[in-house]
Amino acid sequence: MQATYTESAPEPVGPYSQGIISGNMFYSSGQVGINPETLLLKEGWILWQTTQVCENLAAVLESAKLTFENVVKVNIFLADIRDYEAVNGVYKDYFSHKPARSCVAVAALPANALVEIEVIAEIV
Repeated sequence: MQATYTESAPEPVGPYSQGIISGNMFYSSGQVGINPETLLLKEGWILWQTTQVCENLAAVLESAKLTFENVVKVNIFLADIRDYEAVNGVYKDYFSHKPARSCVAVAALPANALVEIEVIAEIV
């Protein structure tokens, strides 16, 4: 296994990696809408947070020399399931090839985030 790291995504806030390469697969940790330059959460608006999450994921994928096209599975965690359609509106701009996906509502997310997304990608 090999951990990946980029300064273009937020630093992990615990004992985990931004991503791990194992064999021909890449597993990202969940990303929330924290801006890596300011270390602040884009508060209050689900569209802003989802866009920042996807930009963070793009940076984490790039650290493994991958893109969204390599993603085979996505897990989305929402603080409010009513944000489902708004998240889909941003999501489709990044995941045009429609990987497998789960989306669930949770009681709370780190930093009071509205959305967290993690991905699994294939290294080809």
